Amino acid sequence: MTLDRHHMLSLHNVFEGLRLGLSEFSGPSRVALIYAQHPGEPLRVVDPQGLLRGHEPRLKEYYLDSTEWLDGLPDPAHVAFFDQAKAKRVGLAGVVSLGGRAPGVSYQMWFTDQHVDLCSPGPTRRWLELALLQFAHNLAAKDVLALDSTVHMLQEMAPHAVHDYIVDERSRIDGPDTRLLVYNILASIIQISKTPEEGAWARGHLAFVEPSRLSRLHYLMRFPKPERPRLDNSKHVRKMLQSVERSQRMLVSDGEHIIGIAVGELPPTSLCALFNGRHGLLFLEKQLVCSFSDGSFHSTNRKPNLVILEEALFEWPLETAQRDALFRSVSRIVAFAGEQKYGCALIVDPYTPLLSLAGHTLETPVGLEGEEQLALAAALAKVDGALHLSATANQLCGFACLMDGPAFPGEDRSRGARYNSALRFTHSHPELMVVVVSSDRPVSVMQKGADLSRPPVWPPVPSLLRPPPTLDRWLDGQS
Repeated sequence: MTLDRHHMLSLHNVFEGLRLGLSEFSGPSRVALIYAQHPGEPLRVVDPQGLLRGHEPRLKEYYLDSTEWLDGLPDPAHVAFFDQAKAKRVGLAGVVSLGGRAPGVSYQMWFTDQHVDLCSPGPTRRWLELALLQFAHNLAAKDVLALDSTVHMLQEMAPHAVHDYIVDERSRIDGPDTRLLVYNILASIIQISKTPEEGAWARGHLAFVEPSRLSRLHYLMRFPKPERPRLDNSKHVRKMLQSVERSQRMLVSDGEHIIGIAVGELPPTSLCALFNGRHGLLFLEKQLVCSFSDGSFHSTNRKPNLVILEEALFEWPLETAQRDALFRSVSRIVAFAGEQKYGCALIVDPYTPLLSLAGHTLETPVGLEGEEQLALAAALAKVDGALHLSATANQLCGFACLMDGPAFPGEDRSRGARYNSALRFTHSHPELMVVVVSSDRPVSVMQKGADLSRPPVWPPVPSLLRPPPTLDRWLDGQS
């Protein structure tokens, strides 16, 4: 089948809008699609950045060696609307997927990266659902003028994806009968997060409870009905949040007004926004949905990403107990730095004897098994220079250590002195690792003069997608 220009423009605009939007929501993200427009046509693959490469055996088993991908799909002639529950996901490691059958397109399965710091895949799947519907609509409408808005529309879908996920989950648990207006709640959360009070950003818990369940809370105080602050008065709510800062207390809202201040457990299907200065977290029934900062929602859980360090430690000749203890200690020190927002560096030294470094050495190394010792190490990390940790003994052996080394081509002039010093140092001492924590949260793991945690560089997406190959040709390496 020859794909006409309208088909290719529809595909490209949906694809590019989805990719750009998810990259803003979750960080650099790839997108891929397997689809067939009409029943009986061969499946086609759109994967310009290689997201699906490495998963060929599973894709072949799922799509070519069986009819598993058709299980549960309705007859194309009877599809009146999209229903994701009838689309069976492929199940690829490190990939979020969603697919189904919509009017005008027999089958679609959309894929994107599952980032290690993802709060929940739910909003991302709702975004893929929106892309599925938009692609089907564009192909059916044959309206070239409408295609121009597709990229922008899909790029700005973060609040809608978060909204749809919350509404779907609350409906699944409680049924569709709800009085919480989730769009209004999300807009208020963003507005409050952008409203400083005497130069300080919002802190504290703001809970949103179904009106029929408000009586279940343990209130410390309640406002009389005529005097309840309106939720959309963000300046007033921001002032009220000062009463619950750094405590277990929370402001309670019915989605329209602030009801009072309460403590204790929230009723089922309640939402809770935790404001934490310049960023915050949104929970549904204690499950993390997303974070918010800079006036936008994001998928990150804002926890330090040390997966790369954990993987790199498997290359060292350490016992399992040694490796686990070392990883826990480094993770805890990094978490302290993140919570208190200061930069630091940790030299993880596997040498025996340890490398001799310029800095403050300790008469007796400090073991890092206890919380008090870890807190001490984290406090010493604030001093200029790096902590010196023994990998084999899980001990702090020095602090304020200097990292030096000759310049080499792998430096990154866009980063600071601590980062580049660590690059030079690990280039000169290739057996050890350095973990660098920036004050604005990113964590880098250095080894052999390279940043192991640097995001991979993917091929650029072409200005216009080429006609996608059939699945069997793609599996044969013909892209």
